[in-house]
Amino acid sequence: MIRINLLPHRAEKRRARQIQFIAFSVIAVVLAALLVGFVQVAIGTQISYQERRNAYLKQQTLILDKQIEEINKLREQTQALLARKNVVEGLQSTRSDVVHLLDQMLRILPDGVYIKTLKQSGNRINLVGYAQANARISTLMRAVEDSPWLDSPTLVEIHASGSGTGRISEFTMNFNLTKPEAAVAAPPAKPVAGKN
Repeated sequence: MIRINLLPHRAEKRRARQIQFIAFSVIAVVLAALLVGFVQVAIGTQISYQERRNAYLKQQTLILDKQIEEINKLREQTQALLARKNVVEGLQSTRSDVVHLLDQMLRILPDGVYIKTLKQSGNRINLVGYAQANARISTLMRAVEDSPWLDSPTLVEIHASGSGTGRISEFTMNFNLTKPEAAVAAPPAKPVAGKN
């Protein structure tokens, strides 16, 4: 006997396919949501790790900036101390120059020549004075040239100036204060300790 199925089998297959499609869609959506959540958590973790590293680097940069400022202050203080030391050493090395200058001026100043002003700037000396005759100025210039501590005399100007008793020449002269080779080569003498 032949059996005929009169049930709507196509509708059942369609309903089964729809249920299967819905199930696969739900599974796909759940898997996609899990995948998106996992990627988002991984990216969030990397971002927070990078932010912690950036904060650490900023903190270390601030510490290094403070250290650099301290180093710069120390360098400035060192430069200031070195400049002071150089000034003190310069003064120490030239403190006897004035004594030598005045000693040489006393030795070489001819009779009839009088000093009005004597100015020193570095090793350059500017002398303004009065002389009874121009020949005495020439004698002074030769004496400056022959002196071991003085050299390069240059007469800047000379002019007559009247006075009550006679005619006097006022002159301006420049020359250099130098150290003789024997004084430069000789080491400074050490002070001798006194007996108690």
